[in-house]
Amino acid sequence: MRAFTLIETLVTLFIFGLIIILLFSMIAMLYTTHSYAWQQSAAIDEARRGIKTMVQEIRQARSGDNGSFAVEKADDKEFIFYSDIDKDGKTERVRYFLGIVSSGSQTQQCVTFTTGGSCTVNFSNFLQGTLKSAQVKVSVEGDLGQGSEYADIYADGQNLGKVCQSGCSDCAGTWQGTTVFDVSGLAADNFIQLTADATSQVNNNCNWQEPHHALKASFELSWEEEITAGQHELKKGVIKPTSSPVDYPPDQEEVSIISSYVRNSPPIFEYFDATGDKIIDYPARLADTKLMKVFLVVNIDPNRPPQDFELESYVQLRNLKEE
Repeated sequence: MRAFTLIETLVTLFIFGLIIILLFSMIAMLYTTHSYAWQQSAAIDEARRGIKTMVQEIRQARSGDNGSFAVEKADDKEFIFYSDIDKDGKTERVRYFLGIVSSGSQTQQCVTFTTGGSCTVNFSNFLQGTLKSAQVKVSVEGDLGQGSEYADIYADGQNLGKVCQSGCSDCAGTWQGTTVFDVSGLAADNFIQLTADATSQVNNNCNWQEPHHALKASFELSWEEEITAGQHELKKGVIKPTSSPVDYPPDQEEVSIISSYVRNSPPIFEYFDATGDKIIDYPARLADTKLMKVFLVVNIDPNRPPQDFELESYVQLRNLKEE
């Protein structure tokens, strides 16, 4: 029986080694493919559960406990509404949104005790991304019952306009003269200073909460921004109502992730009226929406197969059906 030569032995070892390498490569590839398919399947199941919950909550949309209309915002990739999602008899404010777009608001108040005086508030570090738009809602209270008694509103020294030049009452004991100003160009640097400046005829003879004040002002800054981080995350934000008086403080919003792999270019939310026609104009979406379409495109890695998985569902807003 002839023994292997050295060359034959080396060739045999080389071939055997090559077979082992190919075998392990195939196992690793199969494992990677299986792992990726499992992750994709898990992402789809996560999104499917999210849509199911979303549809149930939207179907039961109703007025907020503070009297807010059932639908607060109806954008392509952000939807804000009110619904009793935990069945405790109290209505929560619910916000579904894609992580790339976020909105927020803050409120500050100031008061002057000086006749014809002014008061100022500062908002800073409120942005996490790039500002898309910003508005400030101004309400005042004070000695404002005559045409010469009003407040000029300034933002970073720029005059925005007048509040309570007409239609307001002296020492009303409630906010009045509510006016909204666009401050998008002034708030982009993540800082804005707002001032209410009373005319010289506004006297310090009002006693709502603070005795002997001339003017009180409430500034509610709201904004929408683009955030790079989490741009494929579909999120859910919930604010529970406070009591006496009922309110939904923005800083108490609890945010969770519904899906981390949403790849929508088309809208997530589409809106339809009572006849089934799609609503394009924004104001009409708030007033006329009776049916919604929820559409998600899910893929953990668009650069490799499998392809995008699409999820679609329709939901009727029951409490708005007859309005």
